[in-house]
Amino acid sequence: MHSILAVDDSASMRQMVSFTLKSAGYNVVEAVDGQDAWEKAGSRSFDLVLTDQNMPRLDGIGLTRKLRETSQFKNTPILILTTESSDQMKQAGRSAGATGWLVKPFDPTKLIEVIKKVVR
Repeated sequence: MHSILAVDDSASMRQMVSFTLKSAGYNVVEAVDGQDAWEKAGSRSFDLVLTDQNMPRLDGIGLTRKLRETSQFKNTPILILTTESSDQMKQAGRSAGATGWLVKPFDPTKLIEVIKKVVR
């Protein structure tokens, strides 16, 4: 079973994402912000990281950058799921090493399709 680190500072969004992923058969670990995710990523590996962009303490792009600096997460797919949709923000995500960019509100079916494409 693939494990996914789901990162969002909104409890309701974490719940929706977690429910969608668990229903599709994934093991989900939740993190309340980028810093929490960074700490959880230090103690185990994940098959995918799904993170929000705008969060306190450490945003999604900052988290992506930090994860990409470690050998453990060099090739792990990282998807940013956010309300941000500007090309500038997407470019910043790509530069940080994000695998993909999804805009909220998300379609559960599309989210699972994208995850199946990027998780080996």
